[in-house]
Amino acid sequence: MLAAAQSAAMLRALAQRRPLHLPLALACALLVLAVVSGCSSPRDAILELKGRTMGTSYSIKLAEPPSELDSVALQGRIDARLEQINARMSTYRPDSELSRFNASRSLDWFPVSRELAQLVAQAKAVHDLSGGAFDVTVGPAVDLWGFGPKPAPTEPPDATTIAAVRERIGSDKLEARLDPPALRKTRADLAVDLSAIAKGYGVDAVARLLDEAGIAHYLVEIGGELRARGHKPDANPWRIAIERPNPLAREVYRVVELRDAAMATSGDYRNFIQWGDRHYSHAIDPQTAQPVTHSLASVSVIAADCATADALATALLVLGPERGLALAEREGLAAFFVTRHGETHVDAESPAFTALSRTPD
Repeated sequence: MLAAAQSAAMLRALAQRRPLHLPLALACALLVLAVVSGCSSPRDAILELKGRTMGTSYSIKLAEPPSELDSVALQGRIDARLEQINARMSTYRPDSELSRFNASRSLDWFPVSRELAQLVAQAKAVHDLSGGAFDVTVGPAVDLWGFGPKPAPTEPPDATTIAAVRERIGSDKLEARLDPPALRKTRADLAVDLSAIAKGYGVDAVARLLDEAGIAHYLVEIGGELRARGHKPDANPWRIAIERPNPLAREVYRVVELRDAAMATSGDYRNFIQWGDRHYSHAIDPQTAQPVTHSLASVSVIAADCATADALATALLVLGPERGLALAEREGLAAFFVTRHGETHVDAESPAFTALSRTPD
C-alpha cells in the first residue's frame, strides 16, 4: 500500500516533470483543435485514425507517418488496448474489474490487475495533494444530483439524503496495494468511479503504443483529452485552443502551443442542471456532496501525463479560483483559470503555466 506522503510526492513529480522522450501531452476536456489542413505534399500529410471508446470518440493524428506503417494493424492494437482498459475500469460494465470490486461487500483485499491498482493509487495521490477535492468515491453524490447514469431527479435532494450519501464518500476508506495488486474498502457500500481520470489514462496508453511503433509526431485525443508528440507536418507545434466557457456558443478563448507535455481542461458550463432559476454545476465537492457554488468556469492543467492533468483539472475546478490558484502556485502546478465576472470572463494563470505555454522566441 502506498503511504499518503509517498503518493503525494509521486503526484507532484508527475505533474512537474518534463518528459525526456515524450512530447507535450495535452488533455483538454473542452477544447477546439487547431490543426493545419489542406497540405499538398506527402511530407505535409496527416493520417487520422478515428473510433469509439469509453462512451465517447477518439481521434489520433499522425504527422509524417512512416511509409511502412500498417495503419489498419496499428488501429487494431489501439482498439484492443482501449478495450482492455474498459474491461478493467468501466463502471458501465457489470463484469469489469472495477464494477466487481464495487459490487463486493467484503472488507478484505480484492485482487485486481496491477494497472487498476496503480491508477487508483495515482487517484489517491491527487486526493492527498488537493486536500480531498479530487475523490474517486464521490460517485453516489454525482448520481444523487442527476449527473450519473441514473435519470435526473425533479428537484434538489434534501439535507437528510445528502448527509446519508456524504457518509459513503471518502478516499480514506479506500486502499490500494501493488504487490500483489489489490484494492480494499473499509466500508462495504463504498464505490469507485475513475471517470475523471480514466480518459486521460487511455490517452497515455495510446501514446505509449505510438511510441513503441516508432511514431515521432502525433496528437491523441479521447473525449477532449489530448496528448501530443513532436510537431505538425509544417514543423510547427500542435496548437490547442482553450474554449471560452460559454454554454451557448463555441469560441476560442486562448490558443496554447504545447511541446512534449499534457493538458486537460475541466469546466462546468456544458454539464449542469437547472431547477427554477438556479444552475447546479456537475462539479461536486466531495466534502459536502453538493455542487460547487463558486465562480470558476473552467481550469486547464499542463502535466507530464494526461491522467495526472485530467485529475488535477477536476480537483482545481472543485477548489475554485482562489484556493485552486493557491494550490497550483504552492505545488508548482501549471494551471490556467477562467472565472465568471458578470457577463465577462477573467483569467489567471500560475507561473508554471506561463512558463510551459509561452511561445519560444
